[in-house]
Amino acid sequence: MEDSYISIKQWNEDDRPREKLLLKGKMSLSDAELIAILIGSGSKNESAVALSQRILRSANNNLNTLGKFSISDLTHFKGIGQAKAITILAAMELGRRRRNEEAVKQKKITDSTKVFEYFQPLIGELPHEEFWILYLNNSNKVLRHMQLSKGSITGTLVDVRLLFKEAVLLGAVSIILAHNHPSGMLKPSQADINITKKIKAAGEQLDIKVLDHLIITESNFFSFADENLL
Repeated sequence: MEDSYISIKQWNEDDRPREKLLLKGKMSLSDAELIAILIGSGSKNESAVALSQRILRSANNNLNTLGKFSISDLTHFKGIGQAKAITILAAMELGRRRRNEEAVKQKKITDSTKVFEYFQPLIGELPHEEFWILYLNNSNKVLRHMQLSKGSITGTLVDVRLLFKEAVLLGAVSIILAHNHPSGMLKPSQADINITKKIKAAGEQLDIKVLDHLIITESNFFSFADENLL
């Protein structure tokens, strides 16, 4: 059950995020004010904006970090019940999906940074490891991306046969490998190096080139091609 609250309608006009958005536009609002619109009200002794500021501080004022909060993390704050927590998580997920759609629009891959921009919204913030493939045509335009495996936080298994079966069906002439490191560590493991060599060797038999293998974290990446490891 939500705590007793002070409605935004009871605030001074200058302190009302909804009215501020209408008068000055969405860009004029702080992250805390936008979250305050989502939750609508604070607790008896705390406004929605003040509560939102406190929540953001706990996430180091980082929306990506806030997006990783669970319902139980959010309901820990006085004034945030399950319904408000769900609203915040839904908004964070919509933001993530929007970033992913924007990345997918970039159809032509020209460098490792473009690969990172493509995959970061998909796997950069996951708590477990996933291995993905980007299939390209002879103009380096994306034919398809596919999740090859999903593993625990410590690793994942890769089916090389499935990888190249899909490449042949799509008529791909090259592929890019990508997986995330939930630990945030960018250094490739020996297993990462071994699977890259295995996939590259298999691709040579089919005349399908491995252009790169990226290790993705929340804010950075490691490129095998950039580091001359291919």
